[in-house]
Amino acid sequence: MARLIGRPEWPDPVVLGLARGGVPVAAEVARELGAPLDVAVSRKIGAPGHPEFGVGAVTADGPPYYDVDTLRRLGLSPADLEQTCEAERAEARRRLRRYHGDREPVASSGRDVLLVDDGLATGVTATAALRALRQAEPRRLVFATPVCAVRAPEMLRDEADDVLCLVEPEEFRAVGQWYVDFSQTSDEEVVSLLGGFGDRRTW
Repeated sequence: MARLIGRPEWPDPVVLGLARGGVPVAAEVARELGAPLDVAVSRKIGAPGHPEFGVGAVTADGPPYYDVDTLRRLGLSPADLEQTCEAERAEARRRLRRYHGDREPVASSGRDVLLVDDGLATGVTATAALRALRQAEPRRLVFATPVCAVRAPEMLRDEADDVLCLVEPEEFRAVGQWYVDFSQTSDEEVVSLLGGFGDRRTW
């Protein structure tokens, strides 16, 4: 994230980690920028019978996002996924309540917002999160990640004002292959990381 550190055009940034794996990465970025840290939650909507194959994503509020080309190839419509969508939305709301507790989310209106994840593969969860964050009317909305699939940043060009990816390897197969330790981040770790940062102004 060297391109971000010390840049004068970031007068009042806020960093959000895409839960859960993006939060530890976002915490490091927030420390370098001297910025507050918060969390964004976006839940993958999996294909019927193949929950790990994301065809869309949904946040706690707002409409779901679907990859229309993938739906077409699978012969699916949003109506076919309505039950899954609502279950994932409920989980997104549960996680936000768990992560924020009695604290208000960090204010993002009129500020430079950096959404950070641990990697970028299909882009469905990032797209849903960026669309939700855009509703708060940030001054600028940027997506940043250490590693991404080839040409994956192009999927977010219409969603973010800038997309930053440090490594775009040709042999990308999965995000986890680029980490020495890719163990699952727990809810408790997310809460602990958020608790170490201040600036809890409301959105």
